[in-house]
Formats: sequence, C-alpha cells, structure tokens
Amino acid sequence: MGDCRLHQHHHTADTGHAHEHGHSHVPTDIRHERPLWFAFGLTLLFLLVEVAGGLWSNSLALLSDAAHMLTDVTALGISLLSVRLARRPADARRTYGYARLEALGALVNVALLFVAAAIILLEAVQRVAAPQPVAFGPMLWVALTGLAVNLLAMRLLAAGAGENLNVRGAYLEVLSDMLGSLGVIIGAVLIHLTGWLWLDPLIAVLIALWVLPRGWVLLRAAAQVLMQGVPAGLELEQVRAAMQAVAGVAAVHDLHIWALGSREPILTAHVLLQEGVHDGDGVRAQVAAVLRERFAITHATLQMEARHCGEAHLHD
Repeated sequence: MGDCRLHQHHHTADTGHAHEHGHSHVPTDIRHERPLWFAFGLTLLFLLVEVAGGLWSNSLALLSDAAHMLTDVTALGISLLSVRLARRPADARRTYGYARLEALGALVNVALLFVAAAIILLEAVQRVAAPQPVAFGPMLWVALTGLAVNLLAMRLLAAGAGENLNVRGAYLEVLSDMLGSLGVIIGAVLIHLTGWLWLDPLIAVLIALWVLPRGWVLLRAAAQVLMQGVPAGLELEQVRAAMQAVAGVAAVHDLHIWALGSREPILTAHVLLQEGVHDGDGVRAQVAAVLRERFAITHATLQMEARHCGEAHLHD
C-alpha cells in the first residue's frame, strides 16, 4: 500500500454496523434437502427399471434416457453431499466454509452430462447405419413410467432451481429426462405405426443435442462463481457510481464483487473520503446502506481512506 494512510477499515453486515463475521458466509438454507432426497430415491429406483426395459426392448432411445437418468442420480447425490458439507462451519483452514462446493458440484454434473451425450451420439450414428429392431410394448410403458417420475421430480426441485447451482443442475438433468421420456413415447408410437427403425437413434440424438446447450449455460454459471466473477444481476460500474454518489465519498477504487455460491454477493472496496471529511464511520454506514438497499449486498468490507493509495489506482 506504500505510504497510504488508512482512515478506517470495517466489515459491514446487514445492520450497517462494523463487526466480525467469522462464519457468516456459510450457507445455512437447507430447505430444499428433503425434495432432493425424494427426487434422488425416485430417479435411482426408476434408473434400474429403465435400464432393464431398454435392454429388453433393445431401444437406444430408452437407453439414452437411462444414461441421462444415471447423470440425474449422480447430480442429485452430489447436490445432497454439497448441501450437507455446506453446513459445516468455517474454520482456520477454510475461512469461507464449504459454500463453493455448490459450483464444484455443478461442474461435475455438467461433465457427466457431456460424457453421456457423447456416448449416446456415437452409438446413435452406428445405429443409423445399421437400424436394429425394438420392442414396442416395453419401450412405451417404461417411457410412460419415466415421464411420470420425471414430472414428479421436477415438481420437487422447481422451488430451489432458481436459488442454487446444484439444484439447478439437477433440475436441468430431470427436465432433459422428462423430454427424453416424451421423445421415447412419441418414437415408440411412430415406430409401431410406420416401422421406421431409424426414428429410435434419431430421437436419441435430438435428446442429446437439446441437453448440451443447457449444460453449457450451467457450466458458464459455475465457472463464473469459481473465477470470482461479478454475480448475475450486478454491474460493477453501477455499484461504483452509487457508492461514489454518497456524500463525503471522493472516489472508490480496488472494487471487487463476487459470490461464494449462486447467491449472497460479497464486496470489498477502498473508499476515499473527500478532503475535510472526518466522520469516516458515518460515511461507511451510508455506503453500506446503499449497497444493502439498492443491490442487496449485505456483506461488504470497506476500507475508508483519508488519502488515496496513488492516482493510478483510483479507477482500478
């Protein structure tokens, strides 16, 4: 920091007062764990049924749906593990706790999704070249059961899909399986009516291609968290402008905004006081209030400065 003289250095919470938060960043919202357990049990049970049905009917579309169901089971298991580990408090080695496991779990889910899609696409190409017969009855009934299971699992996960990356990943997996089951049903009926065996691998390809872009979106969201990027819905310069508009603030530099998971943004910044302003704590409280009320940022570390740390850093 060179010869920079610090006026005040405070961590602010939702009260706007300076105090310590040794464990405040550990997510404690676990209200979606029970739906995750129900969805996990349902998908695991049906996975076994679908694999047996796919082998019995010789349907690639059904086995494709089973592969996605396997990634569902894994995704839900990772989500449950992450939720449980995230409850563990921060310690001397992990001062932020385990909140970032949410993003790491989402990355694993995406990787599994991509691997399953690649395997299905490869097998589908081979079956297009050499179509194989499929059994209409088992294919249809297993797909109908899968559709019902997926719709129920989607309903269980819907509430948490907008709040947690892991739950969103699991919801995406289940959604893709629901569409997969629907595609298998349509394919089974069309194959039965027309005898076009190439419809089975075609439906498998369409399912895989539908899932991949959505997996990419989840991958970007998880990577944004791990790279400590600015959370969605926040613009760095808008936050800076709002902070600098507070009376007594001359400039804001070294401004950083990130999040440990999919929620709860965290901010750190150096706030340069205007010349002649001596109530740094009062200015800090006003800046904290702006951050809380306008941007829902309740965890901010503000370093109040009577003199800046060099002209070159004022717009960092």
